[in-house]
Amino acid sequence: MTEIVTRSEDEAHCPADHHADVVIVGAGNAALCAALAARDRGASVLVLEAAPKPEAGGNSTYTAGAMRVVYNGVDDVKSLVPDLGEAEIKNTDFGQYSEDDFFDDMFRVTAFRTDPDLCEALVRKSLPTLQWMRRQGVRFQTSHGRQAHKVNGRFRFWGGLVCEVWGGGPGLVDMLSDAARGKGIEILYQTLATDLIVTDGRVRGVRATRDGKDLVIGAQAVILACGGFESNAEMRARYLGQNWDLAKVRGTRFNMGLGHAMALSAGARPAGHWSGAHAVAWDQNAPEYGDLAVGDAFQKHSYPFGIVVNAHGKRFIDEGADFRNYTYAKYGREILEQPGQFAWQVFDGKVAHMLRDEYRIREVTRVEAGSLQELAQKLEGVDPKGFLHTVETFNQAILQDRPFDPTVKDGRAAMGLEVQKSNWANPIDTPPFEAYAVTCGVTFTFGGLKITPDAEVEHLTGTPIPGLFAAGEIVGGLFYNNYPGGTGLTSGAVFGKIAGESAAAHVQTAQSAGESGTTARPARPATIRG
Repeated sequence: MTEIVTRSEDEAHCPADHHADVVIVGAGNAALCAALAARDRGASVLVLEAAPKPEAGGNSTYTAGAMRVVYNGVDDVKSLVPDLGEAEIKNTDFGQYSEDDFFDDMFRVTAFRTDPDLCEALVRKSLPTLQWMRRQGVRFQTSHGRQAHKVNGRFRFWGGLVCEVWGGGPGLVDMLSDAARGKGIEILYQTLATDLIVTDGRVRGVRATRDGKDLVIGAQAVILACGGFESNAEMRARYLGQNWDLAKVRGTRFNMGLGHAMALSAGARPAGHWSGAHAVAWDQNAPEYGDLAVGDAFQKHSYPFGIVVNAHGKRFIDEGADFRNYTYAKYGREILEQPGQFAWQVFDGKVAHMLRDEYRIREVTRVEAGSLQELAQKLEGVDPKGFLHTVETFNQAILQDRPFDPTVKDGRAAMGLEVQKSNWANPIDTPPFEAYAVTCGVTFTFGGLKITPDAEVEHLTGTPIPGLFAAGEIVGGLFYNNYPGGTGLTSGAVFGKIAGESAAAHVQTAQSAGESGTTARPARPATIRG
């Protein structure tokens, strides 16, 4: 349990080293969308980024750039990808992804725990927000490479994800940063926000450190968009549980939970699944934090077409429970709970051509063999007899009268096993055999701050804290246990835009009332005791 302890300090007014109408903590997708939205509403904006410029952008920089969005046909797709050619349209079944589909996915994968008000804003504003991003200079492309399979000569999208940002996460951050600078928004890199400044219950700015100097930054509104606490091993162990300090971190090393601490010290209400996180199968020998040279390619997400075994050689997940977009974010936890916190993904020659590009990078932990017996000896840390028994019983359990179809849940199952495989089951019997060693890679944490649909941070009393807003992965209440792929960037953009607009409106109201944010009293900083 977290105990907040305040320390007394001088409460005299102090002049600000910097001032802006709106100060934004963070410089990723959510933060920059907030900055652009606030600036478009007439507010002056200052962005504070803890990382140096080459590592800026938080987790956004490490993503592939997929964004889940409502679309009702090819015309909506073309509103995001206007250069979509007629040949692509003719050769592709884009289908549609309705608001009802998005709602169903959010409620289903979170076991109906998602905050209904936040979920409604996310779903209904997904397409308008991406169209707004397009007008801000963000380019999109269709996700043929990762989200479509070719069937009878035509590509068919299968998992509710039709578009991604041109250039992935790095491209997204670059385009948003360029747009921000073009509107006169200053981004201060290597500037670590440490405390909120509060006067008479109203947020008036932040305290920060830069180049070894303490700064007071005055504002009439502050937006926290500085991510979760997944980079902090101590907080992972405290909130997520045993062995989470051993997990790899897929993205930035700067998401240490300081935004959470700042807000909680100001009386913010925590919300969401604090013991939950988005976590995936990640190369066993990947570095402790994300590597921008590799990006998201340490992930290994083709497991629906093979089997996954632990140190005993046993399967422990239903690899075909659903499309990977709806299972990958929860299976990292399952791997972490296995002996030694690792597993091997195993494929045979029939499906090797279907493996995603991330399986072909140089930085991969991979073995190959011409027979199952040889492969069993090469799976480091795995009981060979247990593995061979697993493969034999799995192969015998497959309903081979069902045709294999990767674009639908085909019902080609392996039944009667301790852990069945519900779809896409093929015998592991055709050489060459390939296997990939994976561990748990944590993406972001689900616990965060309670916000209103207008992105206002709520106080413990249930009322908004005047002048404090939040967006992105610091928001709690949207995701529980699991996550529909591509929703994180969309959520960050939707609530980032909302936060920027709400903060600008708050500034206008304050200025109309004659309030000034140029000087402020520092809040009493919080010490968090585990």
